[in-house]
Amino acid sequence: MIVEAEYRERREFFSRKLKRNSVAVLFSSEPKTRSNDTEYPYRQDSNFYYMCGFTEDRATLLFVKGEEKTACYLFVYKKDKDEELWNGKRLGVEQAKERFDVDDVFQQSELASKLKELLVEKKRLYYDFNLDYSKVKLLKRYAKNVESFHNAATVIEKMRLIKSPAEIALIKKALKITKKAHHRALKKVVKCRYEYELQAEIEYLFRKFGAQSDAYTSIVAAGNNANTLHYIQNSAKIEKNELILIDAGCEYDYYASDITRTISSSGCFTEPQKELYSLVLAVEKEIITMLKPGVLRSDLQKRAEFLLCSGLVRLGILQGSVKKLLKKQKHKKYYPHGIGHWMGIDVHDQAPYKTSKGKEIPLKEGMVLTIEPGIYIDKNDRDVPQKYRGIGIRIEDDILVTSDGYENLSKGIKKELKEIDSFNS
Repeated sequence: MIVEAEYRERREFFSRKLKRNSVAVLFSSEPKTRSNDTEYPYRQDSNFYYMCGFTEDRATLLFVKGEEKTACYLFVYKKDKDEELWNGKRLGVEQAKERFDVDDVFQQSELASKLKELLVEKKRLYYDFNLDYSKVKLLKRYAKNVESFHNAATVIEKMRLIKSPAEIALIKKALKITKKAHHRALKKVVKCRYEYELQAEIEYLFRKFGAQSDAYTSIVAAGNNANTLHYIQNSAKIEKNELILIDAGCEYDYYASDITRTISSSGCFTEPQKELYSLVLAVEKEIITMLKPGVLRSDLQKRAEFLLCSGLVRLGILQGSVKKLLKKQKHKKYYPHGIGHWMGIDVHDQAPYKTSKGKEIPLKEGMVLTIEPGIYIDKNDRDVPQKYRGIGIRIEDDILVTSDGYENLSKGIKKELKEIDSFNS
């Protein structure tokens, strides 16, 4: 759990990054209609949540910076008994004052008048440049004297690069639940006839052990479906001796996990499947050992591509010089994506990979990222030996960069061939 003191420290840090005589405005997410009078489950805007931990909609966080000091105000939706009867309890102004360490709390209905009052003499306005037009229009209505506009999101997203001990603890909790779910999939796979049955087994464990939701739409891709990278239909029948790529992770208290494992529908791998799986696993292991402060993600990518390309040549899937194949990017046909991404409040954490000057940001202690090499061979690819066609494999772990190396936060989730083959025995 992240305590109010940590949110206050984040707000104070953010305030120091603001230029003098400025206002910064952060909005909560809007509810999204699913169909007619029903809505999708509500999830707070990640940057808004990162700055205050408030999970209700129709809320605003407002920073007002003068020559020296910065005031922070929270706007929340009113308490209304009739609305609460239908939609649940609201915190309201008085309880919000008790819970949040801000300078003052107002009703959301007062936002427009406060903006008019506070923006009149300010020269700079910070907001998320991805805001919908209606909110931008509201802000600019009262920003007549503002001389420059700045993207508040870029400041917050840079802050999100380094995870605090409390954040790391929440990611570990999410991974503890995700471990149970993936191991359940290993145990149940031989009894599941359809992809959605296996998905149900996984997501049942997510909810049973307290995860609020999945961190992203689960991928359960049997056979050739694994060669569609973002396959989410999860509706196909599972055939005998197929590999099943499972990319599934839960979200616990707003923090994500992101794990991919590739398992066999029959409980054990065929020889061609073992050959490809062993290649991907060896690459993943080597790349993980490279992680430490100062390393560039681009170097991890280059090494992963070299190792995978070399393996594809060794297996006869690609022919020719590895150097020339890499230069012509022939390996991209079988490994088209990156080696990994930042992870945190968002499964693809909205944090920068480069500085404002375009320079790549090296790994630093406290960063969390995924490592996920893969090989994808379509069933109709006649350039590949028959025995490898229709196989898609990805193996993904979540890694914390430490002061002198790394910690594999998901190391307990089984991935060795001997572990997978013996799980149902």
